[in-house]
Amino acid sequence: MTLKTETEKSDLTYSKSRGLVSLVTAFMKQRRMGLNDFIQRLATNSYACKHPEVQSILNLSPPQDAELMNTNPSPPPSPSQQINLGPSSNPSAKPNDFHFLKVIGKGSFGKVLLARHRADDQFYAVKVLQKKAILKKKEEKHIMSERNVLLKNVKHPFLVGLHYSFQTADKLYFILDYINGGELFYHLQRERCFLEPRARFYSAEIASALGYLHSLNIVYRDLKPENILLDSQGHIILTDFGLCKENIEPNGTTSTFCGTPEYLAPEVLHKQPYDRTVDWWCLGAVLYEMLYGLPPFYSRNTAEMYDNILNKPLQLKPNISNAARHLLEGLLQKDRTKRLGCADDFIEIKSHVFFSPINWDDLNAKKITPPFNPNVTGPNDLRHFDPEFTDEPVPSSIGCSPDSALVTASIKDAAEAFVGFSYAPSMDSYL
Repeated sequence: MTLKTETEKSDLTYSKSRGLVSLVTAFMKQRRMGLNDFIQRLATNSYACKHPEVQSILNLSPPQDAELMNTNPSPPPSPSQQINLGPSSNPSAKPNDFHFLKVIGKGSFGKVLLARHRADDQFYAVKVLQKKAILKKKEEKHIMSERNVLLKNVKHPFLVGLHYSFQTADKLYFILDYINGGELFYHLQRERCFLEPRARFYSAEIASALGYLHSLNIVYRDLKPENILLDSQGHIILTDFGLCKENIEPNGTTSTFCGTPEYLAPEVLHKQPYDRTVDWWCLGAVLYEMLYGLPPFYSRNTAEMYDNILNKPLQLKPNISNAARHLLEGLLQKDRTKRLGCADDFIEIKSHVFFSPINWDDLNAKKITPPFNPNVTGPNDLRHFDPEFTDEPVPSSIGCSPDSALVTASIKDAAEAFVGFSYAPSMDSYL
C-alpha cells in the first residue's frame, strides 16, 4: 500500500493500460506488509496522521492492543513472564532431517521453504521463524495460537495440515502440507478477476473452512488472497493462522486490533468489540476482489480508504448476477448485527441463493471438479510461486542445528519462551 502526501481519489479497476497495471501490481506487492509494520509507517506519515479516523486508530487503541502499536518494542520478556505449555513432545526432530530446496514464501518473522525429508523423500512446506524477531515484537502468543489452531485442522479438507513442529535454540519449525497450486493472490494478480462460477467455487470452499473454524470457537481474522492457496488439483487450502482467536463462543466477542488494512471490518476500525461475523465481512471482501479485481472501498490513500470502509455506501457495478449482488450486500454490511451470518453463522452463508448450485456434501468431499487446474507436474514444479521468493537463495543457517556451545543467554531466554511448541501426532491419528 502506498501512502501519499496529498489527497487522491481512486476509482481503479484492472486495465490493459500499462500504467494502471503497474500501479495495481505495486499495490499487490506492497500490501504483503504486516499490519504492525503498516501502522509504524502510517504513524510517521504527517498527512495520514491528520485524518481523524487514522488518529483514532493510532491513539485510541485499547490496552490489549498496546503491543501492536509499540514502535519501540521493549526487550524480550524474562523467562518468568514467558509462556510454558508443557514439555516438548518431539525432541528428536531437527533441521538436519531435511534438505531445504527453495524459498516459497516470506513473512515478518521468517520464511517458508520447500523441503524434502531425508529419510522418506516426502516433500513438505517448512515454516521457519526467528524467535528473536517474535519476542522483539511480543508476538509469541500469536505464534503459539497458530500452532494450537494447526493441531485442530486435521479433519477439514480446506485447511493446511500440520505434520509436526519442533524448535532449536533460536528458531521454530512448522512442518506443513506442501501446497503448490499457488496463492489465490498470485492468480488474481495474473488474471485480474475471475468469472462468477469460479469465484463461487472458491468462496464456497473458503466459507466451509471458516465455518469449521467457527465450530471450534476459532475466529480466523485475516482472510485475504495471500492466505488462500490452491492445491495441485485446484482446491482451496487456507493457511497462516497466526491471527486466529481461540475460545470465541457463538455470542462471544474480542477487541484486538489486527488484520490487514484493506480487509478491516468497520467494527474493528471503530475499536468496538467484534465477533465471528468479522470473518464473513472478509469473505465478502475477497469475493468482491475476485469479481472486480480490487478490494471494496480501496483507495491508494490510506486515510481515504478507512473513511470509505466506515462511511461510503457499497457500490456494485452491474456486471454480476443479482444473487452475487445480494450476497455481497449481506456480507459487506457495515453493521455487524445486520450482517449475513450474524444469526446462524455458516448456515446462513451456505443457504444463500448465490450458493444454490453448490452441493455442500460433494464440495467437502472434493467431488466437485475445480474450475481451474494448476497443472503442476510434481513437487518440483514451482511455476505458481512468485519468483520474488523462489529466486532468493536458501539461507545456510536454515538447515543447521545450532552448536549448543554457542548458545548465548539471550537465545536461551528465547528458547524458554516456546516450551511446548514442539508437537508430534500420535500414531492413532494416522489410522
